[in-house]
This record gives sequence, C-alpha cells and structure tokens, in this order.
Amino acid sequence: QVQLVESGGGLVQPGGSLRLSCAASGSTFSSTGMSWVRQAPGKGLEWVSGINVVSGTTRYASSVKGRFTSSRDNAKNTVYLQMKSLKPEDTAVYFCAEYHWYTGSYDAPTGQGTQVTVSS
Repeated sequence: QVQLVESGGGLVQPGGSLRLSCAASGSTFSSTGMSWVRQAPGKGLEWVSGINVVSGTTRYASSVKGRFTSSRDNAKNTVYLQMKSLKPEDTAVYFCAEYHWYTGSYDAPTGQGTQVTVSS
C-alpha cells in the first residue's frame, strides 16, 4: 500500500513562492497519475493539478494555471508542486492523491497534508 507524505508548506507573503513535495513510500506510484488537491478553511476539496507519472504530462485548474507547475521524479517516487505568484486565496491545506489520468478522478487523500498560508 502506497503511503503519501506531503511537505514544504509554510507562511509566505503574497507574490511569493513555495515548492511542495509528495513522497510515496511502500511502493511505487500505483496509479496512472498523481494530483494535488487543496482544502481551504470551511470549504471542500478543490482539485489543483494532475500529472501523468509516465509521460509527465500535466493538467491544471484554471485558478492556478500559469502560476503552479507540477513535476515528478520517478526514481525518488516523489511529485512536486512549484507554486509562484501566490495569492491569499491559495491559502489551504494541500494534499497529494492518486489520480486516474483517463477519467480525471482522484482518490481521497490519505496523508496529513501540508499547510500553505499566504498572508502579509
């Protein structure tokens, strides 16, 4: 069973950058892709991005397109989310989750997530 551990969150000023990491342990990535999803205070899960772990092809929500970049290192069983030009509305707990590339669906996150706070 794959265990996913997110890290890299923190407090950053508007316009700043952060890079999140999601390390898979126990096995290699078992799905066709990995996604990042986030949950803002008092709101439900919002899909942010998806990456095909074989081809590296990526998809993004319109709210983050052009600002966020997802990548993967299959040798390290790790996916990343580079975030730049951060806005206060990006404040949320960020999770990674297995992503089914051909259906565009994702599994429920199983990790603790990492908190991103964008504030001056």
